[in-house]
Amino acid sequence: MAKNKNVGKPRNYTLESGVYRFGKSATYRKKAIYKFTKKVAAKAAPAVKPLFVEKKVGGAKNGETRMVRVTKLANDYPTKDPAPKGTSKNFFSGHARKLRASLAPGAIAIVLAGVHKGKRVIVLKQLETGLLLVTGPHKLNGCPMRRINQRYLLATSAKIDLAGVAVPENVNDKYFARVKAEKASKKEGDIFDAKKEAYKPSEQRKADQVTVDTQVLEAIKANADGKVLKQYLRASFALSKGQFPHNMAF
Repeated sequence: MAKNKNVGKPRNYTLESGVYRFGKSATYRKKAIYKFTKKVAAKAAPAVKPLFVEKKVGGAKNGETRMVRVTKLANDYPTKDPAPKGTSKNFFSGHARKLRASLAPGAIAIVLAGVHKGKRVIVLKQLETGLLLVTGPHKLNGCPMRRINQRYLLATSAKIDLAGVAVPENVNDKYFARVKAEKASKKEGDIFDAKKEAYKPSEQRKADQVTVDTQVLEAIKANADGKVLKQYLRASFALSKGQFPHNMAF
C-alpha cells in the first residue's frame, strides 16, 4: 500500500503570491465550525406595560369609568439636590491639629525654607489652622512674628521658659491675612506703568511685635545662658563641607 505523502502536512497551505488553497468559507465547512458555534435564541421582547388602566367609578354623574395611572407620581420633591457620591466629609476644619513634641512653645527651631531660612526662631504657640507662630525676635535676627508650617522647622534642644510671655489675643490666623488691593480700571499705556505696592507692616503689627519681643527678650535674659542664647539666635545656620545634618545633634 502506497504511503500518503501529505501525512503531517497542513491541508490549507499557501499557493503562489500568498494566496491560501482554501478560502474562509471552505475552511469553515471543512473544519465543521458550525457544529461548535453557540446558537443564541432570540430573546422575546418584554411585554409593554400600560401607563394607565381603566377603572370603574361610582356615582351617576362621574362617567362610570376613569383612566388611572398604574404607578403613582411622587407628590413630594426635595428642595435641595442630594450630595453627589464620593463627596468627602473629612474637611480641613475637622482635622486634628497635631504638634511635634520637640516644637512645644519655648523651643528654638531653625527655619528651613522661605525668606528667613537659616535663621533660628522661638516657637510661641500653635494657631487654629495648625501653623506655628514664631518670632526671631526681630531685634536679634530680623525675623518678625509670622506663621510657619512645622515641617519647615528643625527643632533644637535649646528651650526658653515662656511662662511670663503673653501673646495678644488678636494675633491669630486672620491677623496675618493680606488685604487684596482693588483692581483699577485698565487704560491705554498703563500696562507697564502700574507697579505693585511693596508690603508695609501696619502700625498695629509694629506695636504687637514690640510687645511680644520685649517679653521674649526678658525671658531670654532670665535664662542662665542668656548671653549665649542671644548670640545663638543672631547666628544663622549653615553647613560646611563634610557636615551632614542626619549625623548632627541639634
